[in-house]
Formats: sequence, structure tokens, C-alpha cells
Amino acid sequence: MILAAGVLAAAVVLIFIILFTFTRRNYMLNLKGKTQNQKDIELFLKNNEKLTPKRYNYSDLKKMTNSFSDKLGKGGFASVYKGKLPDAHLVAVKILEESKGNGEEFINEVASISRTSHVNVVTLLGFCFEGSKRALIYEFMPNGSLEKFICSNISKAERQLEWEKLFQIVVGIAHGIEYLHKGCNTRILHFDIKPHNILLDKDFIPKISDFGLAKLCPNRSSIVSMLGTRGTIGYIAPEIVYRNVGDISYKSDVYSYGMMVLEMVGETKNTDVRVDRSSEKYFPDWIYEHLEQNFEFDFNRVVNEDEVLKKKMVIVSLWCIQTDPTTRPSMNRVIEMLEGNVESLQIPPKPYFLQPRAAANFSTTESSVTLS
Repeated sequence: MILAAGVLAAAVVLIFIILFTFTRRNYMLNLKGKTQNQKDIELFLKNNEKLTPKRYNYSDLKKMTNSFSDKLGKGGFASVYKGKLPDAHLVAVKILEESKGNGEEFINEVASISRTSHVNVVTLLGFCFEGSKRALIYEFMPNGSLEKFICSNISKAERQLEWEKLFQIVVGIAHGIEYLHKGCNTRILHFDIKPHNILLDKDFIPKISDFGLAKLCPNRSSIVSMLGTRGTIGYIAPEIVYRNVGDISYKSDVYSYGMMVLEMVGETKNTDVRVDRSSEKYFPDWIYEHLEQNFEFDFNRVVNEDEVLKKKMVIVSLWCIQTDPTTRPSMNRVIEMLEGNVESLQIPPKPYFLQPRAAANFSTTESSVTLS
């Protein structure tokens, strides 16, 4: 009995030692990893010092936000607070969660927006990087995100934005994406275009925000490696999920834009879309079938201006969500179609849908992103 008790005690001690050693090893590895990440970020900030905006201390953030008293919202990996600079300029302070990744999102945001200057792209006024604390300081957008103005529980009678204003927002976003693709010295692919990431100023001018998933492309024609799938369900282009569809390029942003515009028009609510490997179709054909049944493409009859704007948005968005990336228009062409005559618009073909065999080719391995 005594011998058995001794063996049991020894076993317990051994298990404790193993668990302690394993836990300590993991802790030291995580600590080493965090230290290396911080060094990498500091090196990035030093190498891009001329491009990056003003750097603030964490104590500065507490002052400008009144100890984070006015919370504007919370996303998957960050919280946003209303703040005020010493000159009384209102700002939005985005605090990234400490557990969020290896700093890639922080670097993406600073690297991307620091290179931009456009009326339809949000302005980064400053940032904070202090140990594990990371924050981004943006211009304040009084009207918040586009999402709250097009949510599905708002009836058409209660629509908060008139069709003309909604159309202006659609055109403004198109100009912003076109600028990111062609107007910067460094081409920027956003990879997360959706209503939540479109902010509206006091005059409802749209501003593209949240560049955490963006990819920078130094040259007009280059290859960028991308690991896995990125984006938001309901807006992700099929080629990002199914590698055999085509090259991942700026046309992936075009697809996301098209899905967003359809949602703005009110013909579908994208949060109902589900990407499922076992699904028979990547893109649900009920969206297109719903449009065929409920939307009349008759340009010969007399229609009011609102109907003209709606038709433009629907037709352009259907071109944007073509399954084959090569058949989607560039954002420059999108702008031309939106600003041109509705009579000149051609009805797009019905997108083909991906069958289960495509799902079998689903891959999250590293792939090449080709830009043309």
C-alpha cells in the first residue's frame, strides 16, 4: 500500500514537472515571438518614417478620448472611440486588440493609407505603437458607416437615403477603388470592400476605410503571394475561394463592389450568403433569379429618375459579379457605365455557378496574385 502511494505521488510530481516545462516553454516562445513582432514593426516604422503620419503615445490617446469614454463601435478585432485633438479636431481612435495576429493588420493599415490622398479614401491622421498597444487615428466621420443606412430591417418607405444620394455614394466608392487600383504610386488591393468599411462624412461623401487585409503592389504588373482566403463572407470573389476560377487581381475588389451595390439597391442582403465547401454553388443563383423575376429591364417605357438610377446600379453590379474575373469590368469602366446613358448599358449574362467538383479544389495554400 505504501509502495503504491509512493509511486502515485511520484507520477503526480512527474506530470506536474512535464506540464510546467511545457507551459513555460510555450510562454517563452510566445514572448520571443511578440518581441520579434515588435522589432519588425519598429523597423517598418523607421524605414517608412517619411510616409507615416504623427506618432502618439498611449497616454495621448487616453487624453484625446477622455479615457475612452465615448465608444463608437466594435469590430472583430478592434474597438473605435471618439476623440478630440488639442486643436479641437474630432477624430476616431481605433484600438487594435493585443491578441490580434502578428501586427500584419497594423502594418497594412499604416502602409496603405499613408500612401493615399483621395476624397473617397479615409485619412489616417496618426497612430500609436507602444509595446503591445496599437492604435490608429482617423478623421471623424459624423454619419458613421454605410451599413446602418442600408440594413435589411429598413423598409423602402423608411429608406433614409434618397436614390440620388445613394447613387452618388455608389459613384464615389467606385472613384475611391479606382484610385487605389490605378491612382497611387503603389497599387493597393483592398480585399474587404463592404458597407461596414465605407464611412460617410457630414455631407455623405463616402470614404473607403479598414485596410487591414490590403495588399500593396509596387509595380503596375507584379505578383504578390497570398496565403489562404481573406475577406468577408458574402463579398469574397469566387477566385479567392476556388483557385481554379482565375487569377486573383484587382477584379476581386470589383466583385466585392458589385455585391455591395446589390445590397445597397436592396435586392439582396449579403449576410444571407454562406460560403460552404459542401454547397452545390458558391454564389446562390436565387440572387439572379430574384432579379429576373422582380426587376423589369424595359428601357422603352417612361420611367422616373429613381428607376433609371436603380437600373444603372443593378446592371453595373451584375457585370461586376461575373464569376470569371476576366469578364468583369475595371473600376474605370464601372465609372463610365454609371455616369453614362442608361440606354447604352448592355444586360450582362447570367454568371455561371460553381458545382461541387470546384469545392474539391478548394485550397488555402499559398498562391500567386496576378495583377494586370
